[in-house]
Amino acid sequence: MTSLRVLVAGDICLDRWCHYNPPLSIPSRETGIPRIAVTSTENTPGAAGTVAMNLRGLGAKEVAVLGAIGDDGHGYELRQALSERGIAADFLVTEPGFATFTYTKLLNTNLGAEDLPRVDFINATAIPARLEEQICSMLDAARDFDLICVSDQAETDQGGVITARVRQRLAELATQSNQLVWVDSRRRIEQFERAVLKVNHDEAVEARGRSGAASLQELRDRANAPALFVTHSGNGIQIINDDGETWIMTRKILDPVDVCGAGDSFTAGAACALAAGATVEAAARLGHMVASVTIMKKGTGFALPAELLEAERQLNQ
Repeated sequence: MTSLRVLVAGDICLDRWCHYNPPLSIPSRETGIPRIAVTSTENTPGAAGTVAMNLRGLGAKEVAVLGAIGDDGHGYELRQALSERGIAADFLVTEPGFATFTYTKLLNTNLGAEDLPRVDFINATAIPARLEEQICSMLDAARDFDLICVSDQAETDQGGVITARVRQRLAELATQSNQLVWVDSRRRIEQFERAVLKVNHDEAVEARGRSGAASLQELRDRANAPALFVTHSGNGIQIINDDGETWIMTRKILDPVDVCGAGDSFTAGAACALAAGATVEAAARLGHMVASVTIMKKGTGFALPAELLEAERQLNQ
């Protein structure tokens, strides 16, 4: 895995962890509405950026992100957060008038927990054709990567940067090149073709409902996917491929610290393992192991090789 060059394409997000102090939340003099008094902020890459952080933690030789950000302060902060973690932003497009996808999370300093509604900065309209063309061109220029991890996280109807045209280009790459293409999509997994697909149980149920597929096998067959991974939290991983259906039973974590980003951690571990030549069963086990380590950390953490070895040792005791 340490020899792999990995491109993470899709919805690159900025996670802003804003710690606020309730006693300082005095009413505004102008409106009388109590303010949220933020006293410190930490910025980390989110969404597809969480996958990239996990890949760096696992020791991939090179990790780069492909997506779009705005010409705004959040875009500047996201580039800084990527650079600080050794993630290349050479394929990250700055688009004027585009809002950098941002999650602003408000954490109570007294409780150490997120207890107020999150403030999201999203794009409510489809991306311009010019930007879509640029994304496709960058995919064409990324043939030196061993693995492409696609993170389609936008939950608006029009989606994010992974448009129908980008999906078509990804299918062509999966067919024509030696690259492994792995896709994790919250709302559109049934629209991807020829890539390895990953969803959780709820997303699989919703995808079958949208597509009318009678079974997960039919969903996978329609997509011409080499494999379909369905995660069931700590209750196992379902794999659908040419051999039929296989279940990998997993260790349930009873008291996770933070499950945010668990799916992204699974993607990083399992996709890397497949790209390095592992079987689908071994890939599923490693993906789960990575996720089991990261959910014991606050925020969108990542697992280091030494932590995985320790988790494996404890599992075998």
